[in-house]
Amino acid sequence: MKQAIQCTMETKRCNFWLPNKNRCCANIPLEGSLFCGNHNSRPQGQWIPCPIDPSHSVLEQNLNGHVKRCPLLKQIQSLSLQPFYRKGINAGCDEEEETCGIDDSRLLTMTVSSEMKRNALHKLSVLEFCNLIEKIESLHESLCKDIQDSSQMPEVCSLWIKSRVEERKIPFQEKHIVQQASILGNLEKFGVLKNTLERKPVEGKEGVPAVIEFGAGRGYLTQMLADCYGIERVFLVERKSYKLKADRSLRQNESLMLERLRIDIEDLDLNAVESLQGVPFLAIGKHLCGAATDLTLRCCFPEHRKDSSEQYTANKFGGLAIATCCHHLCQWSHYTNKRFFLDLGLTKEEFNAITWFTSWAVDATHDSDLPDTTNCRSHLQSIKEQGVAYANGVEKIIADMEADKRAAVGFKCKWIIDMGRLMWLRKYGLEAKLVRYVPPSISPENHLLIARPSN
Repeated sequence: MKQAIQCTMETKRCNFWLPNKNRCCANIPLEGSLFCGNHNSRPQGQWIPCPIDPSHSVLEQNLNGHVKRCPLLKQIQSLSLQPFYRKGINAGCDEEEETCGIDDSRLLTMTVSSEMKRNALHKLSVLEFCNLIEKIESLHESLCKDIQDSSQMPEVCSLWIKSRVEERKIPFQEKHIVQQASILGNLEKFGVLKNTLERKPVEGKEGVPAVIEFGAGRGYLTQMLADCYGIERVFLVERKSYKLKADRSLRQNESLMLERLRIDIEDLDLNAVESLQGVPFLAIGKHLCGAATDLTLRCCFPEHRKDSSEQYTANKFGGLAIATCCHHLCQWSHYTNKRFFLDLGLTKEEFNAITWFTSWAVDATHDSDLPDTTNCRSHLQSIKEQGVAYANGVEKIIADMEADKRAAVGFKCKWIIDMGRLMWLRKYGLEAKLVRYVPPSISPENHLLIARPSN
C-alpha cells in the first residue's frame, strides 16, 4: 500500500514499482493508464515479431500500421540511400570458392544457430564423434606450434593511462585498457604504428592517415590510438547505437576528422566511402564477434568478389589488427577460408561442430591458456572400446567429459578457426601473424590477427 501511494505521488510517472531499484518506473504512462507501455497489461491477441526489427513484437492486427512507423524504418531508409550501402556485399556464400556476387541467391542461406549445431552434433555416432575430436587434436598439434605470447604495454600508452587514472577519466574496467594498449603495442612492434614520443614534428603526416575501427562500439580503442599515435582521420563502423561514446572527446581534437558509419559490416562498401577515396588506412577491431571478423576481412580486401572491378585496396591497405572472439557464432557462409578447412579433410558439417565446440572454452578457469589434456586421447580410446556403455550417444559422452578436457578442445578449435583466417591473409601476399595479445587471466578471448603489406 505504501508503495502504491508513493507511486501515485509521482506526477506523470508509471505506477509500476521496481523493487530492485526501490522506486517507481520513471517512464511516462500511457494515456488513460497508470502504467507505461512496458508495464501496461498486454491486450489479448497474437503477438508476432516486428518484420523490420525482430527485437520487439507487435499485435498481429496492428502490424500494417506499425510497419509504417517502426522506429527502425527511418534508419533503414536513410541507410539505403548512402552510396557505401550495398546489401550483403561482404557476406560470402555457401560455395567453397568465393566467387558469388552480391546479387547471388546463395547469399540468402539460413543462419545456423547454436541449437542447430548442437542437435546435429548429437546425431553423430560415437565413432564419428571420437574421430572428429582426434582430428581436432591432431590438427592443432600440427598447425598451431608457432603461436607466441605477445602482451605489450607501450610507453606512450602507459603514460596515457597514468594521466587518465589521475584525472579519473577511465570509463571502463582496467582489463579493457590492458587489451587496448596491447593491440596498439603489437601494431607498433609490427612496424605499422609509430608513437608520438618517437615522432618528429615534420613527420606527423607520414604515419597511417586513416583508421577504420570495425565493430567500434563506443570507440574507446580509437580514442587511445588517436591520443597516443596521432592520426588524421577516424572512421567508426558500428551497426548499433551507444551512449557514453568516445566521439565527444575525439571531436575536441581539431586536427582529427571523425566519421561514424552506422551500418552492418556485411553491407559496407569501402570503395564508396567518399572521404576515404585514395587514403591509406589501418583496420582495427577489438573483439569482433564470430563472423564479424570474416566480414571485416572481406570488407578490407574485396578483390575476390567477381563484381569488384577496382583493385585499390592492396595499395591503400596500411595494416590490420583484429582481436577475434565468440567463435561459436561463426558461419560457414561467411568464413573467409573454406578451402583451408576442405583441404584439411573437414566438411561444412564438421566446421559447424568445431564452431560449437569453441563454446566449451569457458568451461574451465582462465588461469592458464590450455588445460592439461594428456589423457584426452586415451579417454577417447576407452570410449570407443566401451561403445555399449555409451549407447545413448554423443550427448552422454559430452556430459561425462571433464570440464578441463572440454575447455581444451574449445580452445584448440578457436586456434584452428583463426589459423584459417591467418592463411587467408597470407594468401593475399601480406605479412601476417597470429598471437596471444593478453594473458588468459585478462581475457580468454586473447587471439590477435595482425597484418601489414609485405613491402
